Amino acid sequence: MISRPFKLLLATANFGKVHEMRAVLEALPIELLDLRHLALHLDVREDGLTYAENAAKKALAYAQASGLATLADDSGLEVDALNGEPGIYSARYSNLPNATDADRRAFLLARLEGKPRPWLARFRCVLALALPNQALAFFEGVCEGEIIPTERGQGGFGYDPIFLLPSLNLTMAELSTEQKNALSHRGRALRSLIPYLTRLLSE
Repeated sequence: MISRPFKLLLATANFGKVHEMRAVLEALPIELLDLRHLALHLDVREDGLTYAENAAKKALAYAQASGLATLADDSGLEVDALNGEPGIYSARYSNLPNATDADRRAFLLARLEGKPRPWLARFRCVLALALPNQALAFFEGVCEGEIIPTERGQGGFGYDPIFLLPSLNLTMAELSTEQKNALSHRGRALRSLIPYLTRLLSE
């Protein structure tokens, strides 16, 4: 059963992601909750071999714990010159313990040093929506671009300051929230989710 009014839990502790999700989904007649509202934190091991597996693990765990429809994502950066790395390990891609986003960007650029440019890359996002009855649905978005060696921009998070959108000559970190949600992997995945949510609401 789906609770009325429709409540959707955004199951991520990355509140940059929460902000982006809210910006895309806020026009829907649903109540968006995040982990701060429920004071809920689970230690879900992201040991899947794909984005979909990791997203599903998080969505199902939080749906079971909260009793709510739950949206979780797994996303990553895939760099062609590194054979698709860091991929599903993007959030843990570093040679340092307790690495920051800046540490991970520096580690990535060190791995790319000496490799011919352009360093073609893409961001990929897979969303998993888990309903309280354990039903699962997946939605994917991809954004193509390239890695640049010098950080640009103050917005975004993660690898955004070194991910260039060549058609705009802007990094993800130089985009407005509206621009980023229109072009990003997560924005595209969220927009593909909207028709599914709309159909659920009408049933």
